[in-house]
Amino acid sequence: MIANQILDFYQSLTPPDLLPANVETLNPYITKEGWDTTEAFYHKFYNDNNFRKILFGINPGRLGGGLTGAPFTDPICMEDFCGITNPFPKRHELSSKFVYEMINFIGGPKNFYANYFITGISPLGYISDGKNLNYYDIKGWKEIFEESVVQWIKAQLQFNIDTSIAYSIGKGENIKFLKYVNKKHNFFEKIESLPHPRWVMQYRLKSKHIFLEEYKEKLPLTN
Repeated sequence: MIANQILDFYQSLTPPDLLPANVETLNPYITKEGWDTTEAFYHKFYNDNNFRKILFGINPGRLGGGLTGAPFTDPICMEDFCGITNPFPKRHELSSKFVYEMINFIGGPKNFYANYFITGISPLGYISDGKNLNYYDIKGWKEIFEESVVQWIKAQLQFNIDTSIAYSIGKGENIKFLKYVNKKHNFFEKIESLPHPRWVMQYRLKSKHIFLEEYKEKLPLTN
């Protein structure tokens, strides 16, 4: 089952070797609480052999996937929408709030996750001075991350991923880097971008419905 492959992948993760000393890695898969929640999530939604399309976020944050083990899923959404109880403090992450509004708008977690696999260009998160870091905000990031990202993508393509298209959640550095890596390795036939949930929630909240419609149009459900 794909769930077991995903879980094996998460257990194998190690951060890139050349991370600066002031950068701390968020790895929920090495804590009992994080691993228990991760196992429950993937066994619930990925216990099959479906073909899925893949969405690449940036990297997990300390209040979302960096805590629960499921990208863009904070402890509240994990419990309220995924039906998985967890021991974490019940705090929302802005990106998770949008993602689960989008998922419910499209067809609900069961249907959405039957069709799509969400990951990050880096499946591990990073913080410095207690604040989230995007991988591309780390000095020398391209040299630090490129080899690891290529290996991470290769590993995740084994999860019955449909390579006709991939999506970047984010329209800036994230899609530029994904396209750069894809041009060198030909992982996907096509790459499209989706607006980043945090950007929508922080800067375009009044137009949120427009972006929900964009997600629904670009992410049809077929399974």
